[in-house]
Amino acid sequence: MTEPPNPDPVPGLFTLVLHTHLPWLAHHGRWPVGEEWLYQSWAAAYLPLLRVLRTLAAENRRHLITLGMTPVVTAQLDDPYCLTGMHHWLANWQLRALEATTLRDPKALREFGAREYDEAGSALEDFTGRWRHGASPLLRELIDAETIELLGGPLSHPFQPLLNPRLREFALREGLADARQRFAHTPTGIWAPECAYAPGMETGYAAAGVGHFMVDGPSLHGDTALGRPVGDSDVIAFGRDLQVSYRVWSPKSGYPGHAAYRDFHTYDHTTGLKPARVTGRNVPSEEKAPYDPQRADRAVDDHVADFVEVVRRRLTAESERIGRPAHVVAAFDTELFGHWWYEGPVWLERVLRALPEAGVRVGTLSDAIDDGFVGAPVELPPSSWGSGKDWQVWNGEPVSDLVQLNNEVVDSALSTVDKALTQHAAIGSPTPRDRVADQILRETLLTVSSDWPFMVSKDSAADYARYRAHLHAHATREISDALAAGRREHAERLADGWNKADGLFGALDARRLPR
Repeated sequence: MTEPPNPDPVPGLFTLVLHTHLPWLAHHGRWPVGEEWLYQSWAAAYLPLLRVLRTLAAENRRHLITLGMTPVVTAQLDDPYCLTGMHHWLANWQLRALEATTLRDPKALREFGAREYDEAGSALEDFTGRWRHGASPLLRELIDAETIELLGGPLSHPFQPLLNPRLREFALREGLADARQRFAHTPTGIWAPECAYAPGMETGYAAAGVGHFMVDGPSLHGDTALGRPVGDSDVIAFGRDLQVSYRVWSPKSGYPGHAAYRDFHTYDHTTGLKPARVTGRNVPSEEKAPYDPQRADRAVDDHVADFVEVVRRRLTAESERIGRPAHVVAAFDTELFGHWWYEGPVWLERVLRALPEAGVRVGTLSDAIDDGFVGAPVELPPSSWGSGKDWQVWNGEPVSDLVQLNNEVVDSALSTVDKALTQHAAIGSPTPRDRVADQILRETLLTVSSDWPFMVSKDSAADYARYRAHLHAHATREISDALAAGRREHAERLADGWNKADGLFGALDARRLPR
């Protein structure tokens, strides 16, 4: 039997970009929203993704994906409290799977429980053997091996266009410094939170050392075949190719909705496991068919082949359209692969093998710049990757109260921090580190996280989101009011107390706030 001929190479470059982000969830509830969200994503997406990348790295495969890691998610993946909580969660998962194997009926659930028990055991072994010192050492290995290009971002994932420019600059610079401390590597590219852009932001990017960032396809007027310098700057915007990206993650026709895949929304309420397959889009949960791993595996192969062909056709068509080799960027939330789409990590591994075999060159955003996949400058409109591709999710009428809250809290916090640092400077000695000012900025940044208005606008745990925004706003005001009233010792006690509740970003230094 002869081997089939290799497909002809197609022109251009394909880049897969993954954006890894969750809000700060530690110490803020467990179920249904809170730490459970973190641990589910960690077990289902982050553990298998890094396992896939380590496997491919061991085969000397390089420049595979561009991976965005927001500072707020890496803070949790390195946090001792979260690491302990994750270990407990994995052990509980295995116990729940064991319980499923003992149930009298139905047989399919017992068989499913046995598979889950083995999977939980493998996850526990992986976690205890590799993850107990956090994610940063594992990610640094992949960065050093050039398996991934790292994208950074500002602390706490704020919606930058609506943020006071001083705090916007501070959050970005501190976010890049946070990455440098964790990975011994400063990202030159970022995933702008929510792919949000306002004219002029490229100037701040350039000043912070950021050379490229992600926007959604419509921000580049639908022409995403090349990266584009923004305005008069050298900062390059890369746009998500919606035709390719939506092939995977479309609510109507994306792969995760296939009948063979595990259904995300259907639980066995005795064990908390998800033993059903999608079956059909309009099939009620109680009528879903049992999950069949072999059936799902065949669907993965079909969807790998389909995606490879989609990328080949898109690269060929876009190269012909622009008269030169084109660049195609598919971009997704990392949590899609495993958390939302159980089979996603397997699909990723297979597709990253299949693309080069099909004549598609795979590389990172930095590769695209180095190899000249850059076109003429462009003026970007105010935009995001949210509904309407504008800012309505974060400044529309349903969240007008949060917009006002953010503005009030930020203005007050900046004024209070300025006064505190000025008082130190007036003494005539070098300005010392001020843990009260640090905590005011820390709580302010948690207040303005883009997640809270997103969750309200999408009516996804909206009450929790409002609670979190107002909680951090209260913390900011409480500390600031004590300091403004001259009650320094009380302000220090408050700052210390709130820091115990949210002990993230320990290197944040208010002295670096732009004056």
